[in-house]
Amino acid sequence: MTDPQNLTDQERANLDLAKEYMRIAYTPGEASGDAVTHLCAPDNRFVGPTTFPGTETLEQYADVHGELMTKLDDLHFVSFDVEFVKDDRVALRYTAQGTHKGAPHGDIQPTGRQATWTACALFRVENGELVEFVKEWNKLPMWEQLGWPVEECLTYSD
Repeated sequence: MTDPQNLTDQERANLDLAKEYMRIAYTPGEASGDAVTHLCAPDNRFVGPTTFPGTETLEQYADVHGELMTKLDDLHFVSFDVEFVKDDRVALRYTAQGTHKGAPHGDIQPTGRQATWTACALFRVENGELVEFVKEWNKLPMWEQLGWPVEECLTYSD
C-alpha cells in the first residue's frame, strides 16, 4: 500500500482522479460515459478484452458497467485492498460486492444471490486526465456466485 504521506502532490492528484473515476463508474444510476468524460483525455483507451469485449474507451467502460449495475443495483466497493501510485501510474486492487436483484440477466430473472469478487484497475494519467485504464478481472467467480451462465466468461475477443 502506498503511504499517502510519501506521495508527491501530483501523485496524490492522480490517485484522487482514478478513485473519482471508479466512484462514478461503480455507482448504480450514476455510471455513464457522460458522467466520466470530464476525467478522461480525448484519445483514451480501455484495455480489458475478457472483461467487456469490444469496449475501447473509459467512457464506453462506464456505459457498459452502468448496464451491469442495472442487474446488481446495490453494487459497491467493500474495500480498496491495495493502492499504489508511482509518477503517472495508479494501481487499485479492490473488493466489490453486489446482489442480482435488479434487471434480468438475459433470460435469468433476479436471483437474489450476492457475489463478492476482486479486481485490479491500472490507470495512466497525463496532464490531469485519464489516458489509459487496464482492467484485470476474473469475472468467473462472480458469475458462479450469481448463478449466471459461466460460458459467458469463457469467451475472448480482441
